[in-house]
Amino acid sequence: MLKYFISSCFGLVFFLGQAQSKPIDLQPKDTVVYKQPYGLRAGIDLSRPVLSFLNDDYTGLEIVGDYRISQRLYVAAELGNEKKTQEEELTNASNDLQGILYNYTTSGSYIKLGVDYNTYENWYGMNNSIHIGGRYAFSSFSQTLNSFNFFDSNRFFSPDDFVPGSSEAQEFDGLNASWLEIVFGMKAELFANIYLGASVRLGFLITNTEDENFPNLWIPGFNKVTDDSNFGVGYNYSITYFLPLYKKAKKPKKEEENQE
Repeated sequence: MLKYFISSCFGLVFFLGQAQSKPIDLQPKDTVVYKQPYGLRAGIDLSRPVLSFLNDDYTGLEIVGDYRISQRLYVAAELGNEKKTQEEELTNASNDLQGILYNYTTSGSYIKLGVDYNTYENWYGMNNSIHIGGRYAFSSFSQTLNSFNFFDSNRFFSPDDFVPGSSEAQEFDGLNASWLEIVFGMKAELFANIYLGASVRLGFLITNTEDENFPNLWIPGFNKVTDDSNFGVGYNYSITYFLPLYKKAKKPKKEEENQE
């Protein structure tokens, strides 16, 4: 019996010696898997209904949405319709010339498709974003020239105003335009799954089909068209609801950076 006891002690000492030779991990790894929600976020642009209420010469509505496809990347889209009546005024202080050249109404729809990349590092459980993105946009619209006057620099026939032209409405339809947009924006969760967002857009016109008798001075979704420039500026303030469809494990930061 004593021989078996001594043999067991030697075996235990040998096992402990082998165990001590291996490094001890003093920083155990976190085995908890953090999962993030993926799904569809959709809503409306708040600025257009507000402008429609405050301005009798404008009506507009824009539906916005995005779909999360990776930890930082979203597919995004906007679909809208706008109608605006405005006047083009000519002012020349040196010659004391001032008057309304024409009054016109633009009406049409547009669609914008692209992606957003979230640059904001969220805490666990948060899904806010500070993003940069891009869009390809297309607009189809018509313009109605409600009235116009002639510009006469010597004011001989009409010293106090422009020479009267016509008040008979002329419609120009079948117009369209396309452009690229760079988007800078943010979205913050106000309540559970309800987000408030804002963005600024810089657009560059690619195509602009217009009637030879009247230029496109304002394009739905693009805003004002300026002379000798293809650039335009826009914005929106959105409220959206996020519909979570499934969850995926959050990737470690190093693995995420390697994939991107």
